[in-house]
Amino acid sequence: MESMYFEDFQEGMELVSAGRTITEADIVMFASLTGDWNPIHVDAEYAKNTIFGQRIAHGLLTLSVMSGLLMRLGFLEETVVAFYGIDRLRFTNPVFIGDTIKARAKVVEKQDRGQFGVVKIEASVEKQTGDVVMNCILRVAVKKKG
Repeated sequence: MESMYFEDFQEGMELVSAGRTITEADIVMFASLTGDWNPIHVDAEYAKNTIFGQRIAHGLLTLSVMSGLLMRLGFLEETVVAFYGIDRLRFTNPVFIGDTIKARAKVVEKQDRGQFGVVKIEASVEKQTGDVVMNCILRVAVKKKG
């Protein structure tokens, strides 16, 4: 998909990413990068005794992977000005090692800010079961044409 300018976005437009399987290495690398070594993520014996019964991916890892999956679509490759913010972020179901997740995005609003525009996107992540594991509102500052 080619990069899209502010004027190219239409309310109601929907995008779906490819899938990506979350691995144990993803969790360990994320824990190392962030310093978040909570045992629910990295200690299999500890995690057996939680409500999930096994290790779960960090919620922020899921958010980060969603960002990457959406960027891989290419629609903001050369036109993104800045990541403007996240509203109403919720983690609704766990992501386990071996789950394959994909991102969904729907344009719900456009705001002209003069030199650039802000595109408001309802985003969600679902896993192979169809369960939604995360949802939020993304706001992305995007270049205008010319």
